Amino acid sequence: MVENKNSNQPAQPSLAHGTSYLILIQVVSRVLTFASNQLVLRHLSPAVFGVATQLELYYITVLFFSRECVRAAIQREPLSRSPVTASSLKDDHQGRERERTQGDSISSQTVVNMSYLAMIIGVPLSGLLAIFYRSWAKDETISIPFFYTSLQLVGLSCVIELGTEPFFAVVQQRMLYKERATVEMLAAFARSIMTCGVSILAALKGWDIGILPFGLGYLAFACALFLGYVWQILARFESKHFSFWLTPIQSKSGLEYILDRFSRRLVWLGSNLYLQSVVKHFLTQGDSMILAAFSTLEDQGIYSLASNYGGLVARMVFQPIEESCRNAWTGHLNSSDKNNHEHKTCVEAAKSQLIDVLRAYSIFAILVLSIGPSTVPILLQFMIGSRWMSPKVQELLSTYCCYIPFLAFNGITEAFVSASAGPSDMRRHAVWLSVFSACFCLASFLLLNVAKSGAVGLVWANVLNMSIRTIWSFLYIRKYLRQSSSDLKISEFSPKLQTFGVLVLAASRGLVERPSLYGNLYHYVFTLGFAALCGLMA
Repeated sequence: MVENKNSNQPAQPSLAHGTSYLILIQVVSRVLTFASNQLVLRHLSPAVFGVATQLELYYITVLFFSRECVRAAIQREPLSRSPVTASSLKDDHQGRERERTQGDSISSQTVVNMSYLAMIIGVPLSGLLAIFYRSWAKDETISIPFFYTSLQLVGLSCVIELGTEPFFAVVQQRMLYKERATVEMLAAFARSIMTCGVSILAALKGWDIGILPFGLGYLAFACALFLGYVWQILARFESKHFSFWLTPIQSKSGLEYILDRFSRRLVWLGSNLYLQSVVKHFLTQGDSMILAAFSTLEDQGIYSLASNYGGLVARMVFQPIEESCRNAWTGHLNSSDKNNHEHKTCVEAAKSQLIDVLRAYSIFAILVLSIGPSTVPILLQFMIGSRWMSPKVQELLSTYCCYIPFLAFNGITEAFVSASAGPSDMRRHAVWLSVFSACFCLASFLLLNVAKSGAVGLVWANVLNMSIRTIWSFLYIRKYLRQSSSDLKISEFSPKLQTFGVLVLAASRGLVERPSLYGNLYHYVFTLGFAALCGLMA
């Protein structure tokens, strides 16, 4: 009991420490991507950028289907598999340390072996999806210069990146966020340099290289990521009594591991997560898939631009917060004894962290909704070239501002669900995600083909999708907390009522008065003043 209590106390500092590094990864990588895109976009047409968006969808799909469920499963593997018992407390300190080291080694070897499943799935999947993509691609897509070469480069990049999964598994298990930040930032820098360098060189030489800069950028990222992990991790764990190769593990019963290598418990958990991951991917990337199927390359490029700019803050801030919270909650919310006092304490701590994040998101949502839509068109004029300036892009980015808060709330609530749900809950969640996916497809079809609202309609379909997913997650969280004699109410994290009145006034003024680039300074002072007031009153 003493050991368990001590182990739980550092959870809060670990959460803050890990979050800071994860945010740093996202900020640096997104800033580099943003800067490189700014340079590349001035030399590319929307149609070429549309094909680059399809390549990104292929890349994300291969990696997501290959490793997402494996990563989620190995998060449930604790670092030490040798709990300190009453008999071991009587042994000498050296004996206890030896037992702990052996337990850590077995645990690390378990997650390393499990990570090889990502490669086993991913290598054939990358080839199959590439064949499907080539046979499905339209003539205008295939006619883009270096299309086939770029597709092959992206497929190779996926395989190389999956080769880093054994290192990533150990890094995550031991919370080596600093090392991960170093490696991923260097890889992001390599991708930006490669993409920008090739694109600018081609522009100076007058070469028409199509989407080749993006394919080379993915390859540079994957190679830098692999070499970076080898440099950072191999020497560090040289004497830790486990291997980064697929290695047999000795177990007492002989039934704990499949083929003496893969944890039977984690394989079962991962298989339960796989259907959920597939459905979740279609929900997350459904807008890109729908656009790829029913719209022109130019429309896809414009929507991708809006998605990249509109979701910049979401990817830099929300994603690392979700990942860090999920890592911290996973180890504390999966006790079989829900009435245990220690479990209830962990649940209350997780609830407190969730409320803090939800309250911060509420304030952020008020600020974004009050000043975002009216400010975006002005900022846009400074960021992209004349090829991309159009009312359609401005309207799309303004609408996307309304979508970002829904994205934030859904992400953190689903992180809690992912960390706390058992196998039966995961299957139930996957079924509901399928229902939500059908609702999203129906809404997208009606808004795109019936209402003829274009990409803006797709954003509103996403708002509906995130809303119903967040409501489901919120109801699940309340049900889960009640099992530990707790609850979660909206009033615990929502801003004050008068704050919403200020929001409505500021947002309505922003819709009525769209300022010009150099005029109407009073509008900005007014809007920013209201935004500051919202923050103070929240």
